[in-house]
Amino acid sequence: MVNLKKYNGVLKLFVIFLTFFLILSCASTPYSVTKIEGKRLPITDKYTSTPSIEQYIAPYREKIATDLNSVIAYCPETIDKSTGKWQSTLGNLMADACVARGNTILYAREKKKIDICILNHGGIRAALPKGDVTPRTAFQIMPFENSLVVIAMNGETVMDMIRYFIKTQKAQPLSGLTFTIDKNNQPKDIKIQGTPIEISKVYNVATNDYLANGGDDMTFFQKGIQTYDLNYKLRNVLIDYFKEIKTIPVLTEVRVAVE
Repeated sequence: MVNLKKYNGVLKLFVIFLTFFLILSCASTPYSVTKIEGKRLPITDKYTSTPSIEQYIAPYREKIATDLNSVIAYCPETIDKSTGKWQSTLGNLMADACVARGNTILYAREKKKIDICILNHGGIRAALPKGDVTPRTAFQIMPFENSLVVIAMNGETVMDMIRYFIKTQKAQPLSGLTFTIDKNNQPKDIKIQGTPIEISKVYNVATNDYLANGGDDMTFFQKGIQTYDLNYKLRNVLIDYFKEIKTIPVLTEVRVAVE
């Protein structure tokens, strides 16, 4: 006679074993990288001179070349960013351009005007050569995608900006602001748009978005009261300014004097 109780026990053990076996067989096998290989694929004329591609992009290339090489102004002499320790003709020209062109947007939107502009010396990447000026020239001077912003700040924060200017000892592009550095390396005779600075007054300071976010250690911008993003690329500012003035001015006035 068959012992069913014993038979059921063996069957349970078999089912448990079979289930465990199936689980182990279905488990994912861990893999690891043991070798990486690569090879160089040279770019040859076979890939760069495909007639169909050349024909397709040719009209766009010609249009861009025509736009970039069109004459929009004239520069009477070569100007660059190395004309002085505290100021440069090209730097101050750029700052003046930002004030002039930025005001057209800021006043239209907010009925406000720019009082000061400060940029960074290192952001200027080429000189403005003597002769015809084209949009390509602006791209060479300002190849980055930086845009113009205006930050409202009080007179005390403007003082922080001036102290930064003196500390860096670089010809940071400057417009709307003049001062003298005394024998103790401190600013005096500070004027904004020709008027003595007022600590409690709010001034609108133009700069680029990189500096406005604290770039080049210009952390004083983070103390600003309000920010106006003009959505205006700096190189477009230069292009529009060059078109407007036709002949590039060579700026010689002293904005930062030293005792």
